Amino acid sequence: MENTLELETKHSAVWGVMVIAGTVIGGGMFALPVDLAGAWFFWGAFILIIAWFSMLHSGLLLLEANLNYPVGSSFNTITKDLLGNKWNVVSGITVAFVLYILTYAYISANGAIISETIAMNQGTHVNPRIVGICTAIFVAAVLWFSSLAASRITSLFLGIKIISFIVVFGSFFFQVDYSILRDLNVSASSNTTYFPYIFMALPVCLASFGFHGNIPSLIICYGKRKDKLIKSIVLGSLLALVIYLFWLYCTMGNISRDSFNEIISSGGNVDSLVKSFLGTRQHGVIEFCLLVFSNLAVASSFFGVTLGLFDYLADLFKLDNSPSGRLKTILLTFLPPAILYLIFPNGFIYGIGGAGLCATVWAVIVPAFLALKARQKFPNKMFTVWGGKVIPSIVILFGVVVIFCWFGSTFNFLPRFG
Repeated sequence: MENTLELETKHSAVWGVMVIAGTVIGGGMFALPVDLAGAWFFWGAFILIIAWFSMLHSGLLLLEANLNYPVGSSFNTITKDLLGNKWNVVSGITVAFVLYILTYAYISANGAIISETIAMNQGTHVNPRIVGICTAIFVAAVLWFSSLAASRITSLFLGIKIISFIVVFGSFFFQVDYSILRDLNVSASSNTTYFPYIFMALPVCLASFGFHGNIPSLIICYGKRKDKLIKSIVLGSLLALVIYLFWLYCTMGNISRDSFNEIISSGGNVDSLVKSFLGTRQHGVIEFCLLVFSNLAVASSFFGVTLGLFDYLADLFKLDNSPSGRLKTILLTFLPPAILYLIFPNGFIYGIGGAGLCATVWAVIVPAFLALKARQKFPNKMFTVWGGKVIPSIVILFGVVVIFCWFGSTFNFLPRFG
């Protein structure tokens, strides 16, 4: 086994930045323009920056608490020691729920986008439910065979995805219509209010910056080199923010706000957004790269999320790494979300939003409390997030607001666009 010094030498800070950015940027980015359509570009960019600031600091607070423990200490170990078993149970349930609901969301997204790709290229309609289940079976088979194989496929997808992203959105960037971006071409009957819609988008914005599960892994790779750890978290999440803002600029500068009503009314799934893009004067190489990017963005996120859920369940239920043990873990990983998908096939947007609710507990509120408790228990701490108690308080307040927004949106207390 590699010791800490060898790992520190092997991995530069750039590697950590790419791990964080690669985890954050995935299929969930397709939910952003749909959920932010009501707020539109300028208010959407504003609330996205607020979410990034809060999630960045909740990650740094989690790092602060984690650095007081031996390298390799898990989130559960730290939570149980600092906050007690009850908080540990609550955070454990929310972690499992987030991973399950994201698995369901990506089965839904894969079924929609792959079936739409087949229809566009072959002219053959394939039932998205069949495609979604077949995709889940394929990913399950890869995971059963080897977790390393799943990681390598994800890395391959990431490389191709980056190339296709540059080709596609380099083209879209130069086609942005500022009258569309500023929502100037609206009819008299159109909704011209923006600010109230930022609240319904908060849970999705929060879920779009979820990298906190990678922090223990970064510590294993870097040891307690806090300079590399902090740089990885700050620059990785900042890179994700820049790409998200660029993504909003391209989508909302090419697809009118009124067109998003149709996307939302059709379920808000990935295929609807891609079809709207393909209706904006795209052809040839750009169309091909857009389809490649959308398919691989969802597929890479699907592999990443299910790998995390697989490892979590194997550890939780103490299932061994034998073929029979891995098969049991596979069934626990894929059966519940697959059954839910067969009942509710168009749940991508709702799944991402639900993940945002539970991620608020374990990735926002809990890290803030962990850091505050760690400051009391470990007076000789090696790293403290700036701002004293102000930053943890801001992070907790952000988390509470997101929870209220989720319930307000779910039970129609908040205005809903579309």
